[in-house]
Amino acid sequence: MSLYHLVLLLALLVPLALDTFLLSAALELAGLPKEQRVRTGLTLVAFEAGMPIVGVLGGRGVGAFLGSLAGYTAAAVIGLAGVLLLRPGKDDKREHERLKLLTHARGLAAIDLGISISVDELALGVSLGLLQVPLLVAVIFVGVQSFAAAQLGFWLGGRLNEQLREGAEQVAGAALVAIAIALIVFKVTGHQL
Repeated sequence: MSLYHLVLLLALLVPLALDTFLLSAALELAGLPKEQRVRTGLTLVAFEAGMPIVGVLGGRGVGAFLGSLAGYTAAAVIGLAGVLLLRPGKDDKREHERLKLLTHARGLAAIDLGISISVDELALGVSLGLLQVPLLVAVIFVGVQSFAAAQLGFWLGGRLNEQLREGAEQVAGAALVAIAIALIVFKVTGHQL
């Protein structure tokens, strides 16, 4: 693994960790029982580390097809994920209801909700695949940050106000857009992605 891949992965983990932290804090506020924190945290890890696997494998296939355009495509996918986090007017009531469902979901319902909350990780996995980041390293990094951020979110969830959570989500979105711009600048200036 190159230094470039390591720096890129670490840069992408910051917004991912913020997103997982915010989700966990919201779950805590939605009434997640304390005895379910570890199980829920492991469920989040399974989806948030599993979706990049799907994304990386798909991204590698698409990257082989796109050739030299793969770096631009990766930047576009990362930028889109950031823009989606930045978009105003999200349906807070619907999101709150989904979080309440997740606190009590079992079986197929948990799988459905898990997939719906880990779409960001799928998009970033596609980008990592397009950029040829090693799969095992990506999964380990995403899994560890996901579990740590989830547990921190559960612990601090009740102590954070809504404005702070919204601000952190905006920071995560802006960070992803900044990473996308940096990738495009690297690609345009002739650096190999």
